[in-house]
Amino acid sequence: MNYRPMAILLAAGWTTGCTVGPNYHRPAVQTPQAFRAPDPLPAPQAESFADLKWWEVFKDADLQQLVRTALQQNYDLREAVARVEAARANLGITRSDQFPQVGASGDLQFTRLSRNGAFALPRSFVGSQNRNWGEAFLDLLSFEVDIWGRLRRATEAARANLLSNEETRKAVVTTLVSDVATAYITLRELDYELEIARGTLETRRVSLQLVQSRQGGGVATRLDLRQAEELVHTAAEIIPTLQQQAEQTENQISLLLGENPRAVSRQGRFNEDLFPPEVPAGLTSALLERRPDIRAAEQNLIAANAEIGVAKAAYFPRLSLSGSLGGQSTQLSSLFSGPSSAWSFVPQVTQPIFTAGRIKSTVRLAKAQRDSALVQYQRAIQSAFTEVSNALIAHQRVRESRVEQEALVAAIEDRKRLAYVRFRGGVDTMLNALDADRELLQAELDLRQIKLNELLSVVQLYKALGGGWQ
Repeated sequence: MNYRPMAILLAAGWTTGCTVGPNYHRPAVQTPQAFRAPDPLPAPQAESFADLKWWEVFKDADLQQLVRTALQQNYDLREAVARVEAARANLGITRSDQFPQVGASGDLQFTRLSRNGAFALPRSFVGSQNRNWGEAFLDLLSFEVDIWGRLRRATEAARANLLSNEETRKAVVTTLVSDVATAYITLRELDYELEIARGTLETRRVSLQLVQSRQGGGVATRLDLRQAEELVHTAAEIIPTLQQQAEQTENQISLLLGENPRAVSRQGRFNEDLFPPEVPAGLTSALLERRPDIRAAEQNLIAANAEIGVAKAAYFPRLSLSGSLGGQSTQLSSLFSGPSSAWSFVPQVTQPIFTAGRIKSTVRLAKAQRDSALVQYQRAIQSAFTEVSNALIAHQRVRESRVEQEALVAAIEDRKRLAYVRFRGGVDTMLNALDADRELLQAELDLRQIKLNELLSVVQLYKALGGGWQ
């Protein structure tokens, strides 16, 4: 057998450099010089808040344990990991088409002939009634010569899909870390609000007892008594609402952890100075490399670009090679002897002639999908800058609101103190004390909400900058 033609064709398939379709080049993206924020940010520095690992940002021990559990058990993350494994397997399947496939086949036939037919034959004429037939072949070659790069482009697309799924997994990690932190911080702030409500309720009950004593002595009126009772019931009504929110937040955390609803363990007082006072955003150009969703969108663009080459390769001839080597014999003992050897080598060329516009439409479809992936990539970038800007704005504006709300709470506290002093001294009515008490409770609860929003703005900034997946 002359193996030279087969060797030449195989070498041509592996060494050819012709690949149809456009090569990928990253699109030019115009990034802003700095992130938009209410106050001018410091000069951009390479260091970014998002470069910190999540356990360096969230230093609360209970929160760290919740995040670790979520990273092991969360359903969305486990599904993302499964998609990565599926994409890796698909890459192996697609890549295998670039290489020759080797297999083996064989069969044996055992036949017994009949002596009784249309004409009976004597035993001496028929001889042996048994006939044996055997085949054994080694399929040395089943191979498409990738002259136009169709298979290489398909492998390029599959590899990009794998990387896209891997980046999507990192994006899920980023979202998961921020969601657990958001729910946990919300839960701790609800605990503080419950403390305020319970403390206020206890204080108002003491005031109610005082009013009841004064009424018994003829100093307070029945109207004063009803106003004091109103304060007690108002404070008591808030507590079940806050408890409901806290318990539902615990259920939300349990779902993020992939567990059944349960109480969330938390020890000690929550450190509200959890985050550093300064949270540098870093360079705007670094955002494109740090955010997993942007990198996933770019890998989708690379895959769509490669699919154009796969579609265009259908215009050109497709060369396939198949070959086998083995033996055929009526006797098993001589199946692998020289006279029984057999081989085949079948080059095959196929060329589409008329497809009624199918190939052209397939190419147009691939280009349209590439254009769609490009739009999604550009939108992901603009969305990232918008999210960072929104988080910076929230961080600065909420901090300003907190300062003003703290001053308001201090003013109402002093007003309440003076109103009760005047009421007990018989100088003023219960109405002013009632108004001050009611406004103080609401102001304190509003202050807790503002502090919560301030903490959550830092969490959102960390997420928007692409932190948390390392």
